[in-house]
Order: sequence, then structure tokens, then C-alpha cells
Amino acid sequence: MSAEPGSDSTRPFAGFEWMLASRYLRARRREGFISVIAGFSFLGIMLGVATLIVVMSVMNGFREELLSKIVGVNGHIFVQPIDQPLTDYAAVAQRIAGVDGVTLAVPLVEGQALASASQSGNNGGALVRGVREQDIKHIPFIANTIREGTLAGFDEKGGVAIGRRLAEFLGVRVGDSITIISPRGSATPMGVAPRIKSYPVVAVFEIGMSEFDGSFVYMPMQEAQAFFNRDGDVSLIEVFLRNADDVDTARDRIDAAAGRPIMMSDWRQRNRTFFSALEVERNVMFLILTLIVLVAALNIISGLIMLVKDKSEDIAILRTMGATRGAVMRVFLITGASIGIVGTIAGFFLGLVITLNVERIRAFMSWLTDTNLFPAELYFLSRLPAVIEPGEVVTVVTMAIVLSLIATLYPSWRAARLDPVEALRYG
Repeated sequence: MSAEPGSDSTRPFAGFEWMLASRYLRARRREGFISVIAGFSFLGIMLGVATLIVVMSVMNGFREELLSKIVGVNGHIFVQPIDQPLTDYAAVAQRIAGVDGVTLAVPLVEGQALASASQSGNNGGALVRGVREQDIKHIPFIANTIREGTLAGFDEKGGVAIGRRLAEFLGVRVGDSITIISPRGSATPMGVAPRIKSYPVVAVFEIGMSEFDGSFVYMPMQEAQAFFNRDGDVSLIEVFLRNADDVDTARDRIDAAAGRPIMMSDWRQRNRTFFSALEVERNVMFLILTLIVLVAALNIISGLIMLVKDKSEDIAILRTMGATRGAVMRVFLITGASIGIVGTIAGFFLGLVITLNVERIRAFMSWLTDTNLFPAELYFLSRLPAVIEPGEVVTVVTMAIVLSLIATLYPSWRAARLDPVEALRYG
């Protein structure tokens, strides 16, 4: 191993440097403790990268699922009347539906009520929405999620469509009747009497979001107008856009098409607090879990420093045989970087495998522990979602590799600065 300039044996990252690095990585009895530290560093980086990928993917899945369901059921822009009731809702909805970028305009009658069933005796709060048959058939998260019954003849049947969780809570199926109770009924000499009326269940839908499946009741428009004392008008018009992010550009066109004074709000204003909290939680989780990778990188530093100390005589002999400081530094750089890079790659594949099977893993763990690890009442969704964002995965992998490389610099520099005379004299 001559140190002559330009010789093949001393070129950067020559074969003997890789050979020495691989030998230092293999455990021998004398370096057993150092190899244990290297093993823990490898596991730490692998688990840190895998955890980051899984957690970030689940957080992305949460946001996408909640956004698609909240916006898919409730619309993107909400048009409400000003000064006078929205009795011309049919004409206004038709004009808005013709606006470029608008896919659907749905007039709605909304009201809070109490739903009960004589079969079970249970009762609970419900959000009753009066809607036309022609509109409810075009709301994908309702029309495409019917589990029992049908929406055919919805206006003529005079029945209601309810969510699956509400149906299970009330203990009813298609063909059974539920009683809807509103505190604002007809006026009498004794005051306002509650309005109570029974409706047959004609359809049961399952959106997949517990809050909606456990509270929504869809009723024919005319029935809802009569039940909530709406004299031929509606509460609002929900507007569905082709792209949820186009609300700002669509506002002016909708205002012009309405042809009457209106007040508009959008899904961002109604859900700003919720999605802001979700974004903050996502960023905090990223920072906390990054500490796992950082701790593993610090383990690489301690392991390499101990390895340099243990191999001081070997380094001195290499230097006297002609190895340059750069060659010694590269040997330990390769040793430490190998732990970080291989650990990162292993964590990348482990994270992808877990993310792609996260719902199966959740179901298995729930079965194994006989507990519900993902209660829909707390997390809104009936399944654990996960969406892999390639850009975030690249960021996580790059960050882990960079931290691993940085962690090897000081121990490698210390090995290169070792005085061979002192090392041989004092061992």
C-alpha cells in the first residue's frame, strides 16, 4: 500500500479502504461491544425512518379522507339568502349550476331534530336535510354508498335515507319507521308545539365518517319544507366545484350568476380550525420522530469514536505503511456511512410495507388484543387511512442519510489526525 501519488492503491475510495471498512463492521470478540453499538445505531435509523414514513403517511391519509368526505358531502361553497327568503331556489340553483367549474348546485332545507325508533326505544340528535331526488342521486358520497334500499322514487315515497351508524343505534332497517321530532312545530294558543312525525326508512347509506353516518337524515324537499315550516323556500344552496381549491375564482362567477343578493362562505372558512389543528399536529409529529433518527446518528458517533480508540494501533501501522490521512478518514467514513445508508434503506422498505398494510395490521392487532384500536367515535373515520407522498418520503430518506454522514465526520477526522508515533508508543 504505497503512498505514491497517482498509484491505484491510494486513489480515493480504493478497494483496500472498502475492505478495511467491511472488516471493522464485522463483529469479533474483542470489538463485540462496538458492534453492539453499531447494531443499535442501525436499528435506530431503520425504525426512525420507517416510523416517520408510516406516521406521515397516516397523517396525510387522515387529511385527505376527512377533506374528501367533509367536502364531498357538504359541498365547497354555501350560498345563503339576504333580505328575502330563497323561494326562487330552483332558478338560482340552475343558474349557478351553469357556471364554469361548478358540477352541482343543491338547494337544501336543514334543521336539527331528534330521531327515535319504537323498536329499540333509542333516540338521538339528527341533522335533517331536505333535498330533491334529482340532487341526492348526484351526490357521490350518498348515491354511491347506499347499503340497503334504494333512492329510486325518493320524492314520491315520502321516506328518509339515514346513515348506517344511526340505523344501528336506532335498531332499524329499510322498511321500518323512525320518528322525527322538532321543537319548532305549529303555533297554538298555548305556544309552539313540537312537531312529531314518522317516516319510513327507504335507504341506508355508509359514507365512512362516523359523524355523518351517525347523524344525517335525508328527507324529500317538500316533506322537509312542511316539517320545518319553510314556506316554499330553502335554507341554503350547496355548490360543488370540480376543484376544491378554486373557491376564490368561483365566488365572483357564482355571485354574478345568482342574480339576487346572496351571502357566501366556503369549506375552508367552516373547517379552518379543524384542518389547522391537523396540520400543526402533523408538523409536531415530524419534529418529534426526527429525534429518533438524530439519536441513532449520535450512536454512530459514539460507536465510531470507540472503534477509532480500539483501532489506534492498526491506524498507526497503516500510516507507517504509507496510508494517507485521507485514506484513514475515508475508511471510517465508509464504516459509519454504511450503517446510516443501509439502515435508511431498510427503514424505507419497512415503512412502505407497514404503510401499504396498515389497515390489515390494525385489524390484526385489534383481534389479537381484543380491543378497538381505532374507534370511529374518536377518529371520525371507520378505517385507518394512509397516503404515501413521494416528496415526503424523499425528504425523510435524504434527512436520515445526511444526518448519518454528518455523524461520521468527527470520528473520521479524529482517526485521520491520530499521531502514529504516539499510538504505537502508548498503544
